[in-house]
This record gives sequence, structure tokens and C-alpha cells, in this order.
Amino acid sequence: MIVALQALVVAGCGADDAGSGNGTRPAGANVTIRVPADAPTISAAVSLAQPGDLVLVAPGEYHESVKVDKAQITLRGESRETVVIDGRLRQPNGVVVTAPGVAVENLTVRNNTQNGVLVTGSAKAATGTPGQGGYDTGDEPVTFLRSFLVSHVTATRNGLYGIYAFSAQDGVIEHSYASGSADSGIYVGQCKPCRIVVRDNIAELNAVGYEGTNASGDMYVVGNRFVGNRVGLTTNSDHQEKLLPQQGSHVVGNLIAANQQASTPEQADGGWGIGVGIDGGSDNQVVRNRIDGNANAGLVVTATADIPPNGNQIVDNTFTANGVDVGWTFPTATQGRGNCLRGNDLATTAPAQLATTAACPAADQSPSGTWASPKPPRGIPFTEVAAPAAQPGFPNTTTGATAVPAVPALPDPAKIPLPSASLLAGGALVRATASG
Repeated sequence: MIVALQALVVAGCGADDAGSGNGTRPAGANVTIRVPADAPTISAAVSLAQPGDLVLVAPGEYHESVKVDKAQITLRGESRETVVIDGRLRQPNGVVVTAPGVAVENLTVRNNTQNGVLVTGSAKAATGTPGQGGYDTGDEPVTFLRSFLVSHVTATRNGLYGIYAFSAQDGVIEHSYASGSADSGIYVGQCKPCRIVVRDNIAELNAVGYEGTNASGDMYVVGNRFVGNRVGLTTNSDHQEKLLPQQGSHVVGNLIAANQQASTPEQADGGWGIGVGIDGGSDNQVVRNRIDGNANAGLVVTATADIPPNGNQIVDNTFTANGVDVGWTFPTATQGRGNCLRGNDLATTAPAQLATTAACPAADQSPSGTWASPKPPRGIPFTEVAAPAAQPGFPNTTTGATAVPAVPALPDPAKIPLPSASLLAGGALVRATASG
């Protein structure tokens, strides 16, 4: 209870000191603050917390936008399915993290007009009004939030992104589920070097499963399942964000399949039926992914306006039953160089014979091709996307706060296998788990 919490504060500090977090405690005297037993709301519990504390939330529906602006706080639900932060379409964000070393774990965030969980060093983004597109922060200088963890979170029916790391570094998004995002289920934007790991997540029924915009340097997207979106995964450059161009991500060991689901929100640019899109991104490694049944194309390489894609390597992937397995297309004069293929299991490319003409290493200008693309169907409002199935919960909710490292351990791509074809059977939500 609150009285017990305040008793930990050194004598001479009153109740107001404890509530504001201004009191001091003996070394190692971290506590668990329970909602609603010790504080009536999640936000009230966060205001009481000090670095190293755990805010543990009981089952219930919480109608609040939670801002975690204190370092090294763990926000954890007792039950992933029944601890629900519901924005009721009245607030931009469910959880906003603006302090380093914060962990958000084991809860559901839904029905926000912009984002389910936002982790950011941008003051404009944290206010919920960064720009018309949700990520243009104008002349605001780039400021990074460093060190974060989002784990075992379900983000569904949010108006922009489910889980959004923007102007952030040194973090992990793992074991989470995103659906019904009107833009992307999981989004990483404006970081260089990122040192961010996106692993063992499921994204379905979104406009885009995962998007990495201007996300460069030690950016790892590994062992995820991006199935049943409109577009599975994109890594791209965009003038609306800073730190152009996008470079140096590792897309390894993911299952990327059947990304032409009609019952999804329709993204403004109309992407449809594509497994992987590299749009003005360079020096990306796309390795040992299983890319299956994407009606338009398994993988597309193209340019963003005046930004060419250069030096992307497509290696040891398995392509099956796509409209075209690999397509390189440059509708403007901007073309890339050094994009290459090696060791892939594929049947069709556009232009034809890319596996031979663009074998790694390749230094010449990338050729351009065309292919017949299916017409995308109309989407549905994000508020009408199907409710998610139950997802695995955090293994032990009563353990203390999670120690989030200053820099995460980065995976070894060589240890991440190709996902098994059995993961495609029946559309079951089976995880493609990454090693390393």
C-alpha cells in the first residue's frame, strides 16, 4: 500500500516527497508499486516510482495515456490479455516512453488515434502532434532516447503504429504482437546508428507489418512473422524524417508470407501484395528469409524520389508462389548500383535473369523491370480489424524490475536459420524464433 511505500523513504521526507519521487531511499530499496492497490491509476503509480522500481498492473481496462518519463522504470501487466490500456479513440498514444532504461511488458494497448506504444527522444513526437504524417518533426533537432525494451506487448487497432520507436537507440522490441495498425504494426524511424533489435514478433492485419524509415546502422529485424498484412516489411528512406538515407539493416530469418489481406487498413500509398520492399534504402542484408505467397512480389527494390538504393544484398532466401519473386523497378531516372543476388531459391525475376546478371558482387547500375501487379482492394477502418488471438504471456510477472542494458546484445546473423516451411501450415500463429 502507499503507506508501506512511503515507509521506505528516509525519515524527514513526507508523503509529498514520496509521491513526487523526490525522496531518497536506502541503497537497493527498490519496490513494487501495484495498480490499483497502491495507486489508483498507472500514471499515478509511475509518478511514485523511482529508478529500479516495478509498476505492476492488475487486470482491468485503463482509460489513460501513460507517460513514463523517469529512467529505469519497469511497467508490467499481471496478465497480457486482461491488462488493457484502451484509448477509446480519444488520445493519440497509449504508452509514451521518454526516459532511458524503461521496460514496457505484458499488457495490451489499443484504440489510440496514433500509437499503441511510443518510445522517443523527440519532444514533438511525445506530445502526439509531431506532424501531419505522424513523424515529421519539422526543425526540431534530433535527440535520441537511449536504452529501452518493449516485450510481450499486444498492440491492436491503433491509428498509426502499434509499437513505434522514433529517434531512439539501443533498444529491443521482442515477443510482441501488432495488428490493425493503419500504417505499420512495428515501426523504427530516424536513428543512426540504431543498435535496435526487432525479434520474435508477430505482425498481421496491418497496412505494413514492419517499417524501418531512415533506420540505419546495427538495425536487426530477425526471426519475426510478418504474415497477412497488406505489405510485409519495408526498409526505406523518407524526406519527412531526418538522418537520410536509410542504410545498413539486417533482415534475417523472418517468415514473410501472404501479404495481401483485404481486411486491413489501406495505407495512403496503396502498397499491396508485397513481401519485402527496399525503397531508397542501401547496404541492407536480406538473408535466409522465407518469402511465400505474396501476390504482387516477394521482394521489390526501388528508389525514393531522388534517393537510389545501393549495395543491397539478397542472399540465401527461399521464394515460393509469389507474383514475381524479385522485382527491381525504377519508374524515375533515379536508379541504384551494386544491388545483388546470391544463393536464393527463386523462380521468377523482373527483369528476367537477375540471378545471373546481378550476381553478387555487382557494381554496375541496377536494371529496371516491370510486371503485372494485382489491383489492391479497398481496406477497412483500423477500428474494424479482427480482434487478436491470445498471445504468450511474460514468464514470471512477480519478478522484480527488468534491468535494461545500456546497449543490447546484438544477434549474430550467421546463427539465425531459415524459418521452416511448416510455419506456413494452416495460418497458425506459430513463432519463427531467432537464435543468437
